[in-house]
Amino acid sequence: MIVTTTQTVPNQPTREILGVVAGEAVFGANVFRDIFASVRDIVGGRSDGYQKVFRDGREAAIEDMVEEARVLGADAVVAVDIDYETVGKSMLMVSANGTAVKLG
Repeated sequence: MIVTTTQTVPNQPTREILGVVAGEAVFGANVFRDIFASVRDIVGGRSDGYQKVFRDGREAAIEDMVEEARVLGADAVVAVDIDYETVGKSMLMVSANGTAVKLG
């Protein structure tokens, strides 16, 4: 399955637009990760724990979106947009949205 943020797949004409597809993932960041991130905020540096949560969330949301596109019989998902939101104090919601298409 081709997944792209562009409006079309280069050198591949779009034969049919199947509709909007979406995937969501909600992850909790645990207390220990929060504590280490706070320490890192003070001393500087990257928060590997949070980076992993963001990466895992993005991958899970895209995977769910692609599965929805497969059910529709899509060859690709174009115009993909990924959004991150916080829910509560330490929950991360990632959503991936795009348009499922058949290529011709």
